[in-house]
Amino acid sequence: MGQDKASLAFGNESLLSRIAGIVGSCVDEVHLVARAGQELPANEALGLPVARDPAEGNGPLAGLAAGLDAIASDKAFVVSCDVPLLQASLVTGLLEAAHDVSAVIPHLDGHYMTTCAVYAKSLTDEINAMLARGERRPRAIAQLDGARVVDEAFCRDLDPKLSSFVDCNTPERLNEALALAGISTSS
Repeated sequence: MGQDKASLAFGNESLLSRIAGIVGSCVDEVHLVARAGQELPANEALGLPVARDPAEGNGPLAGLAAGLDAIASDKAFVVSCDVPLLQASLVTGLLEAAHDVSAVIPHLDGHYMTTCAVYAKSLTDEINAMLARGERRPRAIAQLDGARVVDEAFCRDLDPKLSSFVDCNTPERLNEALALAGISTSS
């Protein structure tokens, strides 16, 4: 995108504030996770606690470990800040599906959606062991005993249009998400 996605405008709010609001409507505890040294614009912190990924270059798995270590809850719904069409029904449905497993990870179009998934705090030690072995990809969690991978049909029951997975990785994708949300892109 050429700039920090968290602060990109989505209508009259930022991507980050939109996601924090959606998740906050479904759970009691919301934390932000940022790389060590990553600046969060003052107006983006939203008064939420920030967990820091302690080492540069360890990838998203290290960020997941930092976030899980920071929470008090037994389970965390984890989501990136660039999916502004996230549906509360998907958040609550994935959390409900995680009641007896250590992770619930959607698998769509051949990809694990690890940044729109549920993880148990109890995975923190296992994730740190994975990092020590050189693993950096959250999708490795899908192979662990106790992880549940859910398919497109499961996700469509919770979010029929799968809009929760529309990311804003490019300006074109951001404009697509704005259009799907009915937000005008003209000034």
